[in-house]
Amino acid sequence: MAKKLYHGSTKIIEGKLVPKKAEDLEKHPENMIKAVYATDKKEIAIAMAIIGCKGVLGASLINYKKGKPAGKIYIGWPKQKYIYIYTLDKKYFKKSRGVKNQFISTKSVKPLKREKLIVRSYLHLIKRASKKEIESWSKKYKNW
Repeated sequence: MAKKLYHGSTKIIEGKLVPKKAEDLEKHPENMIKAVYATDKKEIAIAMAIIGCKGVLGASLINYKKGKPAGKIYIGWPKQKYIYIYTLDKKYFKKSRGVKNQFISTKSVKPLKREKLIVRSYLHLIKRASKKEIESWSKKYKNW
């Protein structure tokens, strides 16, 4: 079992990662608390950072399988050059109930390491939604 977790961000974070509410249109109960969110899959953290980039107006994580995209973009496209991945010690986190590969900490967490990644090098971890998927997503989240 891995002793490290990963958190993706569009910004440089100095010091500790501070708990905050996740942006979740599904309103999953585990994402409605203030927490530091992390994953045991680095690819998911990278995809999460990319779908949070400037220029992306509607996106989601999808069922991740190794070597496949982990994020789907419905509206927009990333307009940032870099994202940041933070490596975190798993001992400060607990497994999220009902959200696969997600861990949460309600306390601030100091990263073990920060990596600066070039967005275009990781675009294989996301995909554009099809026209049908965009229509379905738009209907579901019309008040978004």
